[in-house]
Amino acid sequence: MKTLELNGVSYRWPQQPVVVVCIDGGDPAYIEQGLKDGIIPNIARFMREGFAGIADGTVPSFTCPNNMSLITGAPPAVHGISGNYYLNEHGDAVVMTGPELLRSRTILATFADAGARVVSITAKDKLRKQLGKDLDLSRGNISFSSELASQCTLAENGIQNVLELVGMPQPDIYSMDLSLLVLEAGIKLLERDKPDLLFLSLTDYIQHKYAPGDPVANTFYQRLDDAFGRLAALGATVALTADHGMNDKSNADGSPKVIYLQDVLDQTFGTGTTKVICPITDAFVRHHGALGGFVRIWIRDSRVSPEAIIATVRDIPGVALALNREDVCRQFELPADREGDVAVIGDAGTVIGASQSEHDLSNLADARLRSHGAVAEARVPFILNRPLNTDYARLAANNALKSHQIFDYAINGTEVVGA
Repeated sequence: MKTLELNGVSYRWPQQPVVVVCIDGGDPAYIEQGLKDGIIPNIARFMREGFAGIADGTVPSFTCPNNMSLITGAPPAVHGISGNYYLNEHGDAVVMTGPELLRSRTILATFADAGARVVSITAKDKLRKQLGKDLDLSRGNISFSSELASQCTLAENGIQNVLELVGMPQPDIYSMDLSLLVLEAGIKLLERDKPDLLFLSLTDYIQHKYAPGDPVANTFYQRLDDAFGRLAALGATVALTADHGMNDKSNADGSPKVIYLQDVLDQTFGTGTTKVICPITDAFVRHHGALGGFVRIWIRDSRVSPEAIIATVRDIPGVALALNREDVCRQFELPADREGDVAVIGDAGTVIGASQSEHDLSNLADARLRSHGAVAEARVPFILNRPLNTDYARLAANNALKSHQIFDYAINGTEVVGA
């Protein structure tokens, strides 16, 4: 049987189409609530007839590092993407979505180069170029975002007329339809082209705004479930996971529970001696105000040491961990050259910001703040619609699941239909 190698994993050639779905912000609590309420029958069937577990995702539990872990089958120490942005060696803030920053080949490109037909669809365009890195679009492969679905071209995306294909208008960036278009397009392309591999990555606007059991969240998950059922009905191996979970990060009165860490450090060590970077930050912060559970501190004054910063912040209520560069890289498999001098991680109920003046919270008044980034949000679903073969059932029973193994399990670990 033909096999391909990437990052120490040997992948067999898919015997049926494989669809991996990244449910952005898909905390296990939404699945648990949906099962309790009986509103996700297809997921329930996958869990009953296939395989289901909880996996450890990448920390920091943000979108970019986890999507890259899923698509490379490796941790950030290998692929290099450890947040949405970072400070480079010149002290400049760099958005981490450029394909040149990705240090690994992707599973999709590896298979495409070997002759497979592959599809990558993401909700937000910020991920598209990294997910589609090295993907030859002249050979029937496809890579686009629903954010820019109306602008797709054969040259840039391998597809055109996406909105006509799915029968949907161009969705708003802050809507559930942005995710649903990803799934509808995947279903249409699976039916029409029968690609070998599909990676479908959603967006987490709904989970940021609506807790498990909320009517809006329930509607969203019912529609996700319907789409998952249609993917499975087309004969695909369907694998469901998430880039991160989501937790309520609010005080009892509904206000965000925030540690403004830059203000604390400025008061303690002096303004300009440190720089706090919030790596949740991207172009779309209306739903979280650039407040997450993981921040990095770069030291700008040699008189300040990582040990002094850690001693200052580790006992602040709401701080779960404060680690120097070496320790955070070792514990979470992160690339040292893109790490700050100190990493500070919040607990399940707290977000950490820079200076209070740097965060616009005006759009958070309509709902309690729900966010992610900490270890507490790194637990994610790991669900396959087919049972595991003997080897992978043993592997899952004896080892902690990692979300970046999702393609490995979906391709190598499931029972082949008709075998």
